[in-house]
Amino acid sequence: MSLLTGQRAVVTGGASGIGRATCRKLAAEGASVAVLDVDKDGAEEVAAVVGGMALAVDVTDADALAEAVEEAVTRLGGLGILVNNAGGSTMQGLADWDPAEWDRIVRLNLTGVWNGMRAGVRHLQASGGGAVVNTASISGTRPSAGETPYAAAKAGVVALTASAALEYAPTIRVNAVAPGMIRSKLTSVLLDLDGMVDHYESITPMARIGAPEDIADVVCFLCSDQARFITGQTLVVDGGMTLHGAGVDGLFDRFFRSGSPPA
Repeated sequence: MSLLTGQRAVVTGGASGIGRATCRKLAAEGASVAVLDVDKDGAEEVAAVVGGMALAVDVTDADALAEAVEEAVTRLGGLGILVNNAGGSTMQGLADWDPAEWDRIVRLNLTGVWNGMRAGVRHLQASGGGAVVNTASISGTRPSAGETPYAAAKAGVVALTASAALEYAPTIRVNAVAPGMIRSKLTSVLLDLDGMVDHYESITPMARIGAPEDIADVVCFLCSDQARFITGQTLVVDGGMTLHGAGVDGLFDRFFRSGSPPA
């Protein structure tokens, strides 16, 4: 039997990268999946592949997200898995961030996770419990220069995850994953620069750049009964890279203090 046979799952940020791989993995393990993303076309494409449903929604809009989760749960017939994955950022010096951009990044990466949990927890309770997995980042556990709002927001996701695990145990397990350098739309601006793939492979004990599927497999595990005694944890999935330091150490000095930001 598959790990998640009969489960009903909602995934935010499901149209690309880690979110897309997670939707595919959950479906492959037997779950019915609702793909939520601000990218309507991308969500529909993934939903068609996994035999699920697509809903276009911005996770920073609390009311809209609550309505989308409500619709997904109604169509799925319940909820047992909630994956809060939507996120993103850029790089800038701390005092150089425009306040509006700071707010946008924090709303997307932290408030968006809270919005998702706020929308989904009551449905998990009504269905008899389940699992929540939030996407944090190694930037929240080993921050680098130049990513202050993102790192602060992802550190907030780690704390939010632990607090929620305490509040909703034993009915709902709440965990997080902290991806390292994973090839995706978010990281392509770095990995496409000359020498960066070689650099990251050289500082990663597993000697490669991560794939979205590397994270999706861990998310699936945390959602399954195999992780039944795990809650309140943030699992770092980085091939060992942060044994050497933070994820984007030195890039701020190279591209911003030098006056040559990446294209």
